[in-house]
Amino acid sequence: MSPLTPAVLHVLLSLRGGERHGYGILKDVLEQSDGQLRLGPGTIYGTLQRLMENGWVEESDGPARVVDERRKHYRLTRSGREALASEIDRLDSIVSLARGRRTAPRSSGG
Repeated sequence: MSPLTPAVLHVLLSLRGGERHGYGILKDVLEQSDGQLRLGPGTIYGTLQRLMENGWVEESDGPARVVDERRKHYRLTRSGREALASEIDRLDSIVSLARGRRTAPRSSGG
């Protein structure tokens, strides 16, 4: 599997938290990235369309349909969760390798 783009990674991370509509995903991605990744409507809906074509995301009858029938809700599929887990493992390996070689600073949390 090829590395995921930042947009795809953040959309999958957003949907890992539960079903969301497009605008909810936009807001969640903005929050996840501390305002650094701003996805426009064209990007988010194009990304969602590709993710549905890959079988990683599907439309659902989320709770917002009760409030606004025009809003589509999306959720991760099993293969979407697997793709996300694989990408997280890949990124973790890269960070571990970099830290092992002292090429990346360790966080100073605590």
